[in-house]
Amino acid sequence: MINLKGVMPFAEGGNRICYIHPDDRNICLKISKPEVIKKMYQNAPWYKKLRSEKSFDDNFREEKAYQQKAIKEHQQTIWKHLAKWYEFVETSEGLASCSELITNNDKVALNLEEYLFRKGRTLEIDEALKEFEMFLKETKLLTKNIIPHNLAVKENDSGLTLKIIDGLGCMSFIPLPKISNAFADRYIKRRIELMYSRIEWDLSGRKGSWK
Repeated sequence: MINLKGVMPFAEGGNRICYIHPDDRNICLKISKPEVIKKMYQNAPWYKKLRSEKSFDDNFREEKAYQQKAIKEHQQTIWKHLAKWYEFVETSEGLASCSELITNNDKVALNLEEYLFRKGRTLEIDEALKEFEMFLKETKLLTKNIIPHNLAVKENDSGLTLKIIDGLGCMSFIPLPKISNAFADRYIKRRIELMYSRIEWDLSGRKGSWK
């Protein structure tokens, strides 16, 4: 068991808390909040309650999302824009999902939201967004809505690279994008449109709906 007593998390979202692995600074430990899972289950419509409470846990949803076809078919290229997922481990704070921690000069990389608020829409980030857009279209990697804080900004000698650190999976109630390339193309096109819409919404003061 990994002891996280006294270890401060480096990030916290609505559903999970993130720690740096105390023995390996290249690994992120994501721990779900049990009270959030319970609340999500209690507030879910009746037909979703036919599933187990475990199915509302982002860690297990993420593990399942990493089993999708695009990842299996593009093992040589997929990790350029996607943080690797490793395994589950027990910690003093609960079961943790282990994934690749994206860093720059041994510091946790900024997420895209942080980058945009600090530097705005730079030429470098626009080039990184375009490359990321092409990557999604070519690999047909299925994601939920692409929120800027779910993308890490990796610094390279040649520029910037965006890497998905959260939000993998398919939002469609009927999972046609998982089985049809045509539906996958339409689904991904919409996710890209919403990604740019969210970026503009963030930078314009978050007025109205970003969708």
